[in-house]
Amino acid sequence: MDFFVGVDVGTGSVRAALVTSNGKIKKIATCPLEVFNPAPNFYEQSSDNIWSAVCHVVKSVVADTYAENVKGIGFDATCSLVAIDKTGSPVTVSLTGQEKSNVILWMDHRAYEEAEFINATAHDILQYVGGRVSLEMQTPKMLWLKKNLPASWNSAALLFDLPDFLTWKATESESRSLCSLVCKWNYGANPNGKHGWDEDFFEQLNLRDLKKDNWRKIGNDVRMPGDAIEPGLSAKAAAELGLLKDTPVGTSLIDAHAGGLGMIGCYVPDISPNFSNRLALICGTSTCHMIVNENKIYVSGVWGPYYSAMVPGMWLNEGGQSATGKLLDHVIDTHPATPGILNSLAGNKHIQQHLSELLHVMAEQRSLQNVSYLTKDVHVWPDFHGNRSPLADPTLKGMVSGLSLSVDQENLALLYLATVQALTYGTKHIIETMTSAGHNIETVLVCGGLSQNPLFIQIQADVLALPVLCPLERESVLVGSAILGACATKQCSMHETIKRMAGTANIVKPTSECYKYHLRKYHVFKKMVQDQQDYRRLMSEEL
Repeated sequence: MDFFVGVDVGTGSVRAALVTSNGKIKKIATCPLEVFNPAPNFYEQSSDNIWSAVCHVVKSVVADTYAENVKGIGFDATCSLVAIDKTGSPVTVSLTGQEKSNVILWMDHRAYEEAEFINATAHDILQYVGGRVSLEMQTPKMLWLKKNLPASWNSAALLFDLPDFLTWKATESESRSLCSLVCKWNYGANPNGKHGWDEDFFEQLNLRDLKKDNWRKIGNDVRMPGDAIEPGLSAKAAAELGLLKDTPVGTSLIDAHAGGLGMIGCYVPDISPNFSNRLALICGTSTCHMIVNENKIYVSGVWGPYYSAMVPGMWLNEGGQSATGKLLDHVIDTHPATPGILNSLAGNKHIQQHLSELLHVMAEQRSLQNVSYLTKDVHVWPDFHGNRSPLADPTLKGMVSGLSLSVDQENLALLYLATVQALTYGTKHIIETMTSAGHNIETVLVCGGLSQNPLFIQIQADVLALPVLCPLERESVLVGSAILGACATKQCSMHETIKRMAGTANIVKPTSECYKYHLRKYHVFKKMVQDQQDYRRLMSEEL
């Protein structure tokens, strides 16, 4: 039997999967990663630690398989900045002098001033990022590195997006993925084939030195996702991964984009298979909202349109929320009732499952038709780590209305439910903005950790009044990266491979009983951010 390996480098761990040619996962391995948090809003990693973890998980999943049966490998990763010197060694990006820290993590927010400076240029290229570059992208981070660590900037011979670093380690090729460059590096791409770096843009930013050696530092060999990187795995990487030299390697994707690729082709009877009517939610530490279209659609506050960044030949728009799974963990971890609940849980039951069950008991006790009605007086604005879309304001903070002195588990359950609802209202806000710009969204697809939370999924369907599809093969990100490996064999096109490997999905339909209730709470949701903006104006006035 033929297999493909998909590798996913997330925020806190690396995973690999052994995947069949029809998209079934046979084996998964996981290895944790180090994350350094030397100061507020500073998040760093080590590329040596990441590659070591990659080797560990790949070796693990292929251990019981003949290496010649592994026909291709694909990589995805978070959109983090990696600095490498001319010898291939790490270059520190840490103000603390931590030599291992040569990766600025995607969620690092150190480059706020640099992002504001870039946005003040109002350069035409910013229309492809919803009008404003995000401080989570690589251009602000590069500008920060040059300004604050000039020795590191000068020592860095190569600056990679983390997915491209992985293919470089695997093949020794300095090629870059169009996905990473167009989405995070302000690289230009169009259907007419006129791709390239905008000299005027980088000149305005005082980053003109990047043009040296035909832009080698940030990439001059740009490939479509899934394109084969010849000649495949190097001898060194093959030995480290437990695979054969020259095994085909596909050009990489950002992790969320791999999730979108892995599930956008899911087949469900009576649901339109049209890619452009499907919004893919990739839920992890943060959530990304991916939609493709044949047309170039500009959406204010939403990244893109990016040409061929996920599906070749189609334009991608990408919305997002900077803290979702991480926010729910934060709400739970900081509540006084949590230690007692954890001590009482039996077996492997997750605390979120316990809270969901408790909410149903509470609703029954109060004779409520739906658990959502429990939060009539509790409201949350969920941007504890800033707003990525559609307001594109990283300075926004979280808000909670309806707090009491109660610290019991019922209080935690209510706060948890209100946060789940708020995250869904955030998605509704993004969908409204996309729809106003010209998208037609008929179906929502969800993968990642929150896709396994029935309460979250049902609330999505109810709030959005749309069917929600959850792929039967739950690890869509790993399927997506395996699709890249399959494409690298050049046996089938990307579109054919997507349809062959995407599989089927369960469908969760909306219940109409609480739609108007959620609509009222959604009005409160939008009023909360208006209030926060009013508070800022008041506090900035001179008395």
